[in-house]
Amino acid sequence: MPSCIHGGFKYGLLKPTYTLLNNLFLVFILNVVFFCLFQYTIWNFVPKNLFEQFRRIANFYFLVIFLVQLMIDTPTSPVTSGLPLFFVITVTAIKQGYEDWLRHKADNEVNGAPVFVVRSGSLVQTRSKNIRVGDIVRVAKDETFPADLALLSSDRGDGTCHITTASLDGETNLKTHYSVAETTVCQSVSQLESLQAVVECQQPEADLYRPLGPENLLLRGARLKNTKEIFGVAVYTGMESKMALNYKCKSQKRSAVEKSMNTFLIIYLGILLFEAILSTILKYAWQAEDKWDEPFYNQKTEQERNSSPILKFISDFLAFLVLYNFIIPISLYVTVEMQKFLGSFFIGWDLDLYHEESDQKAQVNTSDLNEELGQVEYVFTDKTGTLTENEMHFRECSINGTKYREVNGKLVPEGMTDDSPDGSTIDGELLFLKAVSLCHTVQISYDQPDCPVGGGDPFSHANGFSSNHMEYYASSPDEKALVESKVRSTRVSLFALRYKLLHVLEFDSDRRRMSVILQTPSGNSTLPYTVCFKGLRTLVVACRHFSPEEYIDVDRHLNAARTALQQREERLQEAFSYIERDLHLLGATGVEDKLQDKVQETIEALRLAGIKVWVLTGDKHETAVSVSLSCGHFHRTMNILELLQQRSDNEEQRRHLGGTEIRYSVRIKEDHVIQHGLVVDGASLSLALREHEKLFMEVCKNCSAVLCCRMAPLQKAKVVRLFKTSPEKPITLAIGDGANDVSMIQEAHVGIGIMGKEGRQAVRNSDYAIARFKFLAKLLLVHGHFYYIRIATLVQYFFYKNVCFITPQFLYQFFCLFSQQTLYDSVYLTLYNICFTSLPILVYSLFEQLVHPHVLQNKPGLYRDISKNSLLSFRTFLYWTLLGFCHAFIFFFGSYILMGEDTTLMGNGQMFGNWTFGTLVFTVMVITVTLKLALETHFWTWMNHFVTWGSIAFYFIFSLFYGGIIWPFLHTQDMYFVFVHLLSSGSAWFAIIIIVITCLFPDVVKKIFYRHLQPTGTQKSQQRLFFGFLGTFVKKSSHSSKVDYTCYKVQVLFQIV
Repeated sequence: MPSCIHGGFKYGLLKPTYTLLNNLFLVFILNVVFFCLFQYTIWNFVPKNLFEQFRRIANFYFLVIFLVQLMIDTPTSPVTSGLPLFFVITVTAIKQGYEDWLRHKADNEVNGAPVFVVRSGSLVQTRSKNIRVGDIVRVAKDETFPADLALLSSDRGDGTCHITTASLDGETNLKTHYSVAETTVCQSVSQLESLQAVVECQQPEADLYRPLGPENLLLRGARLKNTKEIFGVAVYTGMESKMALNYKCKSQKRSAVEKSMNTFLIIYLGILLFEAILSTILKYAWQAEDKWDEPFYNQKTEQERNSSPILKFISDFLAFLVLYNFIIPISLYVTVEMQKFLGSFFIGWDLDLYHEESDQKAQVNTSDLNEELGQVEYVFTDKTGTLTENEMHFRECSINGTKYREVNGKLVPEGMTDDSPDGSTIDGELLFLKAVSLCHTVQISYDQPDCPVGGGDPFSHANGFSSNHMEYYASSPDEKALVESKVRSTRVSLFALRYKLLHVLEFDSDRRRMSVILQTPSGNSTLPYTVCFKGLRTLVVACRHFSPEEYIDVDRHLNAARTALQQREERLQEAFSYIERDLHLLGATGVEDKLQDKVQETIEALRLAGIKVWVLTGDKHETAVSVSLSCGHFHRTMNILELLQQRSDNEEQRRHLGGTEIRYSVRIKEDHVIQHGLVVDGASLSLALREHEKLFMEVCKNCSAVLCCRMAPLQKAKVVRLFKTSPEKPITLAIGDGANDVSMIQEAHVGIGIMGKEGRQAVRNSDYAIARFKFLAKLLLVHGHFYYIRIATLVQYFFYKNVCFITPQFLYQFFCLFSQQTLYDSVYLTLYNICFTSLPILVYSLFEQLVHPHVLQNKPGLYRDISKNSLLSFRTFLYWTLLGFCHAFIFFFGSYILMGEDTTLMGNGQMFGNWTFGTLVFTVMVITVTLKLALETHFWTWMNHFVTWGSIAFYFIFSLFYGGIIWPFLHTQDMYFVFVHLLSSGSAWFAIIIIVITCLFPDVVKKIFYRHLQPTGTQKSQQRLFFGFLGTFVKKSSHSSKVDYTCYKVQVLFQIV
């Protein structure tokens, strides 16, 4: 078996194999890849998940509170903290475990793919993960290579094979690879089994453009085309393959909302510590007087008198900490987790994101980033397969000045131009069609199994098969499109003629042309010729006829150049230039790189939403610019700036690059009215980032659109990371469809995979997956908008209602000598966040819509209203916090004023007590915070009504049962008949109504005031929608019209009242 010498890199997750060769101890890894980063195994799930969850501030805080309640005597039961903490930890663990299981499943599909290897004199089927360095692998047509293979042989006599590398570098054209000369004849399993050889190669590296040898290395992820089968020896396996080395290790992504939540939690933790310390200090200040330190009815024990003052101070501080601990909303995290998980289903259910042709719906791989879709500022997109369909289509051509278009398989002239020659042009048309049909390197594959592949006479099938039975492969997508168009054309039949191919003058980027030398049926030699014009998918077609003497001279020049041992490339260029002269122009062709549907409209919508779009592609400069112009990324009136072919090994080019960037920066500032676009290639980008990063960033940020071509996968990720870490810290989104896009998808804040034709790696490693680029507009402008406003309100509302909840507890201590007496019953403390106020905000966060989805799509500018995390700014946070404190003061002092002077509010003269007062405060609080959310609700559904009014009703029903029955399992029942006595008092009902109105009325006035004086774009759209509804309601009486606007009628009435 052949062996391979290369670096012995070790990976902790992989079991290495060992080889002893020439007294060298070599280490090789198995062919296992981890394209989806998973966190857990069966054995470490519980400890690691608990560790990850207790890294969150709120979870760790409540764990500490729970332990304190177990260790010391506190005012509340440990159940009040332990039960919510257990619920949060359990729900989060189930969600994270399920998502991690999906990632394990995706990687197992890749590593468990079936492959055939040569072992023990036969082909043995095994799994991809079992391939080892030195194994000889058989790959069949249309299969992907499971590892980096050195091509040994193919079923073709010349040892060649054709592959596509679209999933690696984005190029869809066919590439020809050659087997090692010494092993070309080894086409049987027995020959390969007896092969003894050593492959020498460099250390594993990520560079896709530095192969093992001259077209010998078949990279993992590439696909075999137009070749029945090949045999190759595994050189680089697993995470040492070039595709794996171009993957960026996926890091844990956290949204901007979660970061804001952590900041707010720290602030509230500071408030909690302040209240606990202040209460402890005031307690000892109050107890400085003997009559309050040891009153006659509460004498101290001897142990209490002799206890350490420091320990007692710490114990009292911890007791107050437990008493006020509910200001930190532990249920916030579990509600957010549930909102994200349940809300993610709406993306998959959205029929507007369903692609009927491919039967694919949108897919959510990570629900933690839903709200980040509403904060995107930069979109980095791949070109091939993302903006385009990976298909080229012939559209038109010009022959002798006459423009032709293809209609129903025929070339139809659109009209004669002024410089068109007189007379019949049929000879010119025929010559043009012959040149286009013959000047290419297209290969033909027949569907029938008995048809030869890559050999035989393809013309022998002309009468036996239609074009529907043939598949075309080409090194250039333009060539394929032109040949297919000529096959469809029925105007001239060329299959009756035979031409002998003498020479192929290959395409290169310097000449931007290719030619072939043919022998005509009459024996003459001719040179059909095509040249590509920069920036357009346009080919100019020309020809030249050779006499026998001229051809002998041409053949001598070509053979001498191709067999030269020194300066071969230069001599070939000279020979090509010598041959490609004195050409006769025949015409030109126009080939369209077919864009996906509505790409231009999507890019324009993103631009209006304030989102900058970058195109990062591995394709050539000319092709990339052409697509950028056709898709609207670049406008025809845009000033295009270029940074191309700058390399770091040339000092003069480094200085030239810096000067060019300075000129561009000055030009952009001077011509600020004109839009500018920038084109940069991979080599120039590397130099710019290393030598002039700040200047380059300034130029890029001032350009309306940027195109980066000839980009390696890791370079794409570096560009994304460059903007992520810039001082402005913008939210980035990367979208692509191939394995070469995975690195940038993982690097961006939000990664989106396109379900295209380049495999499923991008989809598996993305946060979201969609079938077409056009769906990105609705995903961001509608779903992103909804998710962000929902979760932003959810976070602020949670802090607000917990401030309302715990501040009366703090105020009550001033009236009970800081004795740590609780204002609320322990059952109310436990159920406030879990039952009484949880469902309304959860349903709100799932269904809320400020405006109709169609309005958001038709007016992309509304996306700017929520940009920069505006709804979670410190100003907004401060408003909700102060509102919570104000309402809490009204709850407490309103109840105190109405009950404090005269507690005989019962009709029979019976007095209200401590628990009745606390229950009154709690009742007012539950009603107020629920109605406050109702005021914030714009989109009412039956579920909103059910949970809003149902939560209030549930509180009343529960309190009646809880206080109206003696429960045998409770040690004490302080609330027995308290709620019944409270509701039997008319004064208590009056107090509830007055306090609720006092709390909410100023908020209603404030909303109306701001809506009329400082309306946002969203609010203006709501008003227009309201008046449009009135007009529609008056003019139309059909049932469908009423249904369309029913929910919005209630919504707008709430805002205008």
